[in-house]
Amino acid sequence: MSRVLEDLLELLKLEPIEENLFRGRSQDLGFRQLFGGQVLGQSLSAASQTLGAERHVHSIHGYFLRPGDASLPVVYTVDRVRDGGSFSTRRVVAIQKGQPIFTMMASFQGQEGGFSHQAKMPEVPGPEGLPSDIELLRRHAHRIPEHLREKFLGDKPIEMRPVAYYDPFEPKSSEPLRHVWFRANGSLPEDPQVHRYVLAYASDFNLLTTAMQPHGASFVNPKMQIASLDHALWFHGELLMNEWLLYSMDSPWAGNSRGLARGHVFTRDGRLVASVAQEGLIRERE
Repeated sequence: MSRVLEDLLELLKLEPIEENLFRGRSQDLGFRQLFGGQVLGQSLSAASQTLGAERHVHSIHGYFLRPGDASLPVVYTVDRVRDGGSFSTRRVVAIQKGQPIFTMMASFQGQEGGFSHQAKMPEVPGPEGLPSDIELLRRHAHRIPEHLREKFLGDKPIEMRPVAYYDPFEPKSSEPLRHVWFRANGSLPEDPQVHRYVLAYASDFNLLTTAMQPHGASFVNPKMQIASLDHALWFHGELLMNEWLLYSMDSPWAGNSRGLARGHVFTRDGRLVASVAQEGLIRERE
């Protein structure tokens, strides 16, 4: 297992400090605020620790309320809303400086049979031979401010290989579609809950940039104000984050300084294992 992946697993592990109360440390990825995927993954970790192993998360719905501070830890409170015969519900609030920065509802279910169908996986090239996002950025290292190069160009816990490259330094208007192969940068424990935490963390990458593609806008433009407003994630079955998964994203709408993006996550053999939706702020300031 790589050091950066070990650090991510420690980040998602959380420290129990009281019944239904947890504390997680933060990581600075070089953005203006705390990375939303960290809060998503940690919130799911906190909720999952209040249930037995026989129930797995099948959906989470969260709202980002305030920008988080990457230099401070985050405290998570879990409300055990319901434990029914088939489903369990948890409410999680993430707190910094005495204020909620994120709130989430999560639903858990045991294994059941039933009807089954799914969306078809797009036909795109496989990950073999594709350069990673880090390799692509390193070609433009001179364009990245020196104080951010280590954070942007160093090893990452999630390896991502875009099927097509969208140059953030010279953005051009294009259709709001994006396909990215991704996996954990190393081996993971067998615990299926850990793989779900890591997917929740990784699901926050690339969504809002997909919504910006038709407008030739880029996250590296200092005039752009970009922030996740809400995030929904549905889990459809067993998944392994240390194997290649295809994240297929599109954006059906943008307006009023907001953009909506959707995503499907497929295994190499075409099985749909998760669906994602996110709305975010994409405002160009004067």
